[in-house]
Amino acid sequence: MEWLSSAGKVWVVAPAPLQEFLEQAIRTKQPKRSGQIRRVKMKSYFIIVAAALTVCISLFPAPASPQGDSDTGISVESSQQLFSVMCALEASGFDANSSALNQFSERGALQRRLAQQEGPATDALRKFYHDHALKDPAEMLSRYISFGLVVGPPPQFPYQLEHEILPPDVLTLDGFDEVLSNFYREAHLDREWLRASKESDQEVDRYQPAARRELFVTAGYLRELMRPANGREFTVYVEPFVGSRTNFRIYGLHYSIVVGSGAQIPIDAIRHAYLYFLIDPMALSSRKEIDKKRALLDIANKAPLLPVEYREEFFGLFDECVVKAIELRLRKLPPPELEAAIAEDDREGLILVRPIVTQLKIFEKQGPAMHYYFPDLVKGIDVDAEKERLKSIKFATAQPAKPEPQKSPAATAQSDLEKELAVGDQQIASQNGAAAQSTFEGILEKHPGLPRAKYGLAMACVLQGRAAQAQRLFEEIVADANAPGALPADPASLAWAHVYLGRIHDLQGDRDLALTEYDAALAVSGAPDGARVAAQRGQSAPYNPSGGAKGSGSDKQ
Repeated sequence: MEWLSSAGKVWVVAPAPLQEFLEQAIRTKQPKRSGQIRRVKMKSYFIIVAAALTVCISLFPAPASPQGDSDTGISVESSQQLFSVMCALEASGFDANSSALNQFSERGALQRRLAQQEGPATDALRKFYHDHALKDPAEMLSRYISFGLVVGPPPQFPYQLEHEILPPDVLTLDGFDEVLSNFYREAHLDREWLRASKESDQEVDRYQPAARRELFVTAGYLRELMRPANGREFTVYVEPFVGSRTNFRIYGLHYSIVVGSGAQIPIDAIRHAYLYFLIDPMALSSRKEIDKKRALLDIANKAPLLPVEYREEFFGLFDECVVKAIELRLRKLPPPELEAAIAEDDREGLILVRPIVTQLKIFEKQGPAMHYYFPDLVKGIDVDAEKERLKSIKFATAQPAKPEPQKSPAATAQSDLEKELAVGDQQIASQNGAAAQSTFEGILEKHPGLPRAKYGLAMACVLQGRAAQAQRLFEEIVADANAPGALPADPASLAWAHVYLGRIHDLQGDRDLALTEYDAALAVSGAPDGARVAAQRGQSAPYNPSGGAKGSGSDKQ
């Protein structure tokens, strides 16, 4: 999972239904390849023109079509959810970029009205905002952007993902959906949206030509024809209140980049996000071959500047390097500048950019589209040769940081533990059960019996189809909480352990035991709202995994 703030990227993929977990049948189906793919050589400009025309037609339909109505799932549009979230932030005192709103008379007036808004719902909003404030404005905005991307329309703003798979930063805003809903009504944001929509449409119109041009070039380079979406979506959300920052997210099959009102259109960020949208299916289909190159991760991990999300997840590192390499080729740099850029990537730990660029040069001389060539691109990376080359690499070091107040050993250990737990949570959210298992087992070696780590390990077992082991761990969490001299129970871990055990008993046909677990979940002091709602639904009716699919309303707060 990649977890970056501001211009970040987030991977969240829904786990398999619990019934499959109990039957130890969690599987990921990959496209089958029989024999060698037959490649048909043809003039590359025919492919480029066809791809480019397809992109233009699919991304920007005729004016009579609804905005974003595209078989390919690609669109540039505004979002009432994001608008409402940003209005709430403006009313709370957050200033994304006031100077950027000078060109938007309606939003400038709205900004002043929101600052003067009064009422009980507004007071509750401002208290929530200040209670959840962060020192870093970009990181704080990032959390609220994530929230705006996983909720449904006003006035209720219901979560569109089940509680268990909500992004970690959204979980830190627990209860904001209700706060925002009350504020939406009190501030009459439905009317404000109607007033501001003209400016939103103007910004969408401003972004479309630049996006059209960039997607034209990118798809043309890869020689890819746009295919029916099949549930995959790439959306550029334009919201002037966001200011000059960009935020990129991947939630399952939905790729979103949120852009604001800067004078310069962030075309590089849009291209970067779009490349992920194009490349991810190819990388996923070649995941087994990519895993064969994993030995290179040990070398990349020695780079001090390598982002933490790439240290644990080799697939994420590979994906990022493919995107970076394609971007370099699209820039058509002279050889000296290209070499300097690749050398910089090497020093920062993105060590796969160089061999991927080499493979792209071969691709450029051949005929097949990238989705045909991609398996060869992966196989063409020689691990032994790269190990030898990287022996001479001197990784860049971070700039000296300003001295911070000396922390006590206990505070430092606690901070390190929180970071490790966060890494494990991110791996769970990205469905990387093996990596999460390794992370949580490592934590338990240093902190035996830690409830949060044991719960994380149980969820890692769920992802890997280890039903019996997961059930045993949930039972241990419950037993440990009641044992004499036990560590203080983590309310969330304990409550959700009870909920999962109740569901397991429901699926096993033991309704009495299930009800006992749901009752126990509700009795946990400090249990999160999501666990309480799940337990109450379990009391009302036996758990039915077929009713817990995304969008069904199951486990939503």
